[in-house]
Amino acid sequence: MDVAITSSSSTMSSKFFPFPTNLSTPLTSSSSFSSSSLFPNSSFSLTKLHHIRTHHRKLHRRHKYNPLLAAPPTTPAPTPSPEEFKQAQEALFEVLCEFGVSEEDSAAISENSPRYVGMLVEGVRDLEELELWSSWNSENEMEMGFKEKVIRMAKEKGDNGKVALLESLVGLSLSSAMNVARYLSAETLPALIAKVKYMKEIFFSGSNDGGIIGKNARRMMRHLSIPVDEDLQQTLSFFEKIEARRGGLDMLSSKDISFRYLVESFPRLLLLPLESQMNTILEFFENKGISRGCVRNILLTFPPIMFYKVEVIKTRMLVFKELGVEDKDVGKLLIKYSWIISTSIQENYKEILHFFDTEKVPKVSVDGAIRSWPHLLGSSTSKIKLMVEEIGKLGVGNKKLGQAISKSPQILLRKQQEFIEVVSLLEELGFEKETSGSILCRCPEIFATSVERTLTRKLKFLATIGVSQVHFPRVIKKYPELLVSDTERTLLPRMRYLMNLGLSEKDVAFMVRRFSPLLGYSVDEVLRPKLDFLINTMEKPVRDVVEYPRFLSYSLEKRIKPRFWILKQRNIECSLKDMLGKNDEEFASDFLEVGKTKVPPPASPTRQ
Repeated sequence: MDVAITSSSSTMSSKFFPFPTNLSTPLTSSSSFSSSSLFPNSSFSLTKLHHIRTHHRKLHRRHKYNPLLAAPPTTPAPTPSPEEFKQAQEALFEVLCEFGVSEEDSAAISENSPRYVGMLVEGVRDLEELELWSSWNSENEMEMGFKEKVIRMAKEKGDNGKVALLESLVGLSLSSAMNVARYLSAETLPALIAKVKYMKEIFFSGSNDGGIIGKNARRMMRHLSIPVDEDLQQTLSFFEKIEARRGGLDMLSSKDISFRYLVESFPRLLLLPLESQMNTILEFFENKGISRGCVRNILLTFPPIMFYKVEVIKTRMLVFKELGVEDKDVGKLLIKYSWIISTSIQENYKEILHFFDTEKVPKVSVDGAIRSWPHLLGSSTSKIKLMVEEIGKLGVGNKKLGQAISKSPQILLRKQQEFIEVVSLLEELGFEKETSGSILCRCPEIFATSVERTLTRKLKFLATIGVSQVHFPRVIKKYPELLVSDTERTLLPRMRYLMNLGLSEKDVAFMVRRFSPLLGYSVDEVLRPKLDFLINTMEKPVRDVVEYPRFLSYSLEKRIKPRFWILKQRNIECSLKDMLGKNDEEFASDFLEVGKTKVPPPASPTRQ
């Protein structure tokens, strides 16, 4: 990975950080940090304390497995009294101030790091209980009060308040805070505080997005089926930590939930220089038309991008030109699929292009599909091939396949069995594979839809409004889009409008059986103006459209009005079918003297 900085962990001295050098090593209790690891700079030999504690643990295990023995000689340390805890917080406050932290931040940290404070108290008690404090301190310090002892303990720990900072402002557990602090030895405490606040601002400002970022992250994961590079692997690990929490990835944009996991997964974020790296990245995105509020969509779904040099990002973004993405849309696509910057996704794009080239699918169609649904870039060619083979069984390939995936790229991300279920449903309705292929070319969205949650429900809807199963093939063949139309927002409003004009539900069902595309017409743009003209100008009853629902398919300005006014001038009465169903020659032959009046050319009977 090309990054702006490298980890400084190799330069850290164990003299100041006596916790494990392996970041993956778990630290399960504060006691392991507050006993033999408390005083790396002390002249006190901790060997004796280590042997005493080991002896106590052996006794404890012996009593644990032998119920005949008395209670173990050691018991858990009692909870600090409120007064002791308050003194310890005050001690930590003073230490933080000595490290250059403002009083406001020192108060916030000392008040919100109870585990760290408790660890300091436990360390003081350990030495007092074992009567080892005098061995560690010089004679002139033997009469220190409890608060002074906590101050001495905090200073001798060697983390310089960083663990308390990570617990309080980041929300890390004590063990995680100690692990992450290893990376930060070269940073001053005030600088770290500034970075934490800055990170929260750029990652989580205005973060009430209703879970949209999390939904996109989950979709990106779901459609990923290729080997991933290190950056993507770390990102997936970050997602998995949040997914395991209550609320899952919907909480990705929640500062209180995901910031701690962000720092745990990418501790080097707190090493990035503010001016030369962080601000430079943000300014680069802003120049691409991505506002600060939207940058977090990119950063949260692909945090490693923060480590990239701007020159590297520019090079990776050349893929947008190859995809034919206009400059104004680059930001939108990057927000939608930030992983496009990763090495593994860019390599897979080349694999996808090669595959479709062998299938003789035009590149323009492939690029169009990716622009519409960039999650395709995370799908392996072996998985895509399975779907292409299934689609090919319906007689759809080459250019037709390109047109289909341009309309509905999601079809390539379907599971093979889900696609077969749609084909089987159409076969049950009486469609042959060739006809199913035609339906796929016209409305491929049907084959990217759930049979149970969408298609069968639409069939039940048709039955509910009075369309019998025997008419399903005719209805679907004429208007397959009906199967993926929203019932509440699309189909029912159009039916209610027709019924409000005086038609019965039976009338509407009859119209749907004869001409199902009418359910796809906009009320305001098509149905209302044409029916208003029919009723108010043509002075015909609305029931006439029941007998000839195709009336609604003709252009009002180019077909309906011109022919009506011609017939009216000649006082000719005829049905809607006779007026509109004939072509120009037939209309002229039946109603006009040949050559005297030119009839405007008809519009094809499609949706207007």
